[in-house]
Amino acid sequence: MRLEDERRSDNVEDLRGASFGGGMKLAGGGIGVVIVVVIALLMGVDPSQLLQQVPSSSVVAPSAGPAQSSPEEERLKDFVSAVLASTEDTWSELFRASGRSYVDPKLVLFSGAIQSACGFAQAAVGPFYCSLDQKVYIDLGFYRDLRNRFHAPGDFAEAYVIAHEVGHHVQNLLGISDKVHAAQQRASESQANALSVRLELQADCLAGVWANRADHARRILDPGDIEQGLNAAAQIGDDRMQMRARGYVSPESFTHGSSEQRVRWFKRGLESGSTKSCDTFSVTQL
Repeated sequence: MRLEDERRSDNVEDLRGASFGGGMKLAGGGIGVVIVVVIALLMGVDPSQLLQQVPSSSVVAPSAGPAQSSPEEERLKDFVSAVLASTEDTWSELFRASGRSYVDPKLVLFSGAIQSACGFAQAAVGPFYCSLDQKVYIDLGFYRDLRNRFHAPGDFAEAYVIAHEVGHHVQNLLGISDKVHAAQQRASESQANALSVRLELQADCLAGVWANRADHARRILDPGDIEQGLNAAAQIGDDRMQMRARGYVSPESFTHGSSEQRVRWFKRGLESGSTKSCDTFSVTQL
């Protein structure tokens, strides 16, 4: 990706090195939440939904500490800031064109564990978006896992992760997330999972829309970048994730979509550059 001349976002909060008590002093959270998240990962449940169930009394202020940052992490921090700025510019323009105002999300860098408005989370949960504080949370160590564990190397693969979480922010601003979560409360477990899949695939499509618009405006993509993004979408499909975790696949427990579906919807947004192509809720076949 060609990001050298791109501006950097002012909305990155670096909380690496901050201490949140390891989760052991959190009322209603802590170790119990960690165990629940691990079980959720193994069973194919979306951990971010569980985080929202942690009581607000669990929130604690971080204690400051020096961030131990390697040159590679500093490079990634700069990269994240550039990608976030690109999403800000793209979505501000798209919202303005539709008569709306885009509110920039914050992006929080953390290490090990973090206390968000949606609950306590460890890095094992992976990057996530919390609608309650409108923040994206990323442990930079995830990018190492993306390369080595999920076999999805490349800077555009890393950018796709950010763009997907920002896609959830777009859904939140448009009121889509609230409608889906309300419907999930009235639905059975399988129906709730199916709604989650449609929400996640739409975020994939919105990530593709960003890539299309940003590249047309500022030519940020290099040859091979698109293939990196498509590979990343494929590698983190529910079917592949479940096969890695437990050796078999349970489609009824999917919460993010299969590899094929994630590639299809990311590619749809990438090729169209239009949010209108991202209506995953009105189609019968995903």
